[in-house]
Amino acid sequence: MRAMTAILVKDLRLRLLDGALLMSAVVLPLGLALLLNTLTGGERAFTASYAVADLDRGPAAAAFADEVLRPMERGGKVTVRPAGTEAEGRALVERGEADAVFVIPAGFSAAVAQGRAATMDLVGDANSGVAVGVAREAARAYAARVGSVRLAVRVAAGGRALGEERAGELARAAAGAPPAIRLTEDDSAATRQLGSATYYAAGMGVFFLFYGVMISIGGIFEERGSGTMARMLAAPIPRAAVLSGKLLAGVLAAVFGMAVLVVASSALMGARWGDPLGVGALVVAGALAATGLMAMVATVARTAEQASNWQSGLVMVLGLFGGALFPVGRLEGFAVLSGFTPHHWFMTGLAELAGGGSVERVLVHLAVLLGFAAVGLAVAVARSGRVVAA
Repeated sequence: MRAMTAILVKDLRLRLLDGALLMSAVVLPLGLALLLNTLTGGERAFTASYAVADLDRGPAAAAFADEVLRPMERGGKVTVRPAGTEAEGRALVERGEADAVFVIPAGFSAAVAQGRAATMDLVGDANSGVAVGVAREAARAYAARVGSVRLAVRVAAGGRALGEERAGELARAAAGAPPAIRLTEDDSAATRQLGSATYYAAGMGVFFLFYGVMISIGGIFEERGSGTMARMLAAPIPRAAVLSGKLLAGVLAAVFGMAVLVVASSALMGARWGDPLGVGALVVAGALAATGLMAMVATVARTAEQASNWQSGLVMVLGLFGGALFPVGRLEGFAVLSGFTPHHWFMTGLAELAGGGSVERVLVHLAVLLGFAAVGLAVAVARSGRVVAA
């Protein structure tokens, strides 16, 4: 135990002073995460500014404002301002002061009341595609509502001619009726998603975590080539203790690098990692899984160069299929294979925590990650002679 601790302390000091490990564990993942988050626009909340040029001043125009625009405005994401004329509304859009303007022409309410085709114009800013799309759908929703009221009046009339007063009563009754289908949404699945900043930081972090562990294991081959390993094995130290000390040093160095990445990404990118205890458990389990898999591959290789090549290939394949480089949930073939990677369980575990979950929500994820670690480390220890033997 004392020998393993001495090896652990020595290797940990070397790893933390290793510029290559610092580069792969912190600088590269944080830099790439910042770049990707910037290129994709980051986590921008939807906001829109609309103008309304009401040239009709009738009840149908007022209903559009009351039933469609004001509920959107109460949500806090949309602001609505009046425009006296169509030209004024277009000028607001051209100056960038409004994303779109609704132009309600004179005679709009009369056309709606008489069952004639009514027209509402929408003028949008070409640079505000999302906001214009929302405005378009809002107008279409109102048009569909008016269409359903007309249909209800026609059905009630049964082909008979109705007076204006009776038709108005039926229209008001249809408009005030509750919807036939009320949609309720469970947003629990939506909240269990990583924001873009957190996704890029976590994805790059777990991807380069494997490279950092690979560097640590590569140090074993370096010591074997320099003769240092032979001198340690000549001492009365069990071979398993030598390997355990070196692997544990790699695990602790990887955990330290991820901890720095979590803090830096939170400060620089606004990443939200969730419950600290759960995040810490996932990071430790992820580092153990990476160490186990990389060590297992090293015991299969015959030379240090072969081990490095195989480990690099495995890191790339796991990162690609595990969703660390891009979301794979909607890609049918990738989604099936993703469950066989530690990256998938690390990223989905963080998503559970992002939804407000605690460490209890990620027990399955932790168990799977520790399963990867157990299998890999068991093979590595059983075949330790292939790595530490000179």
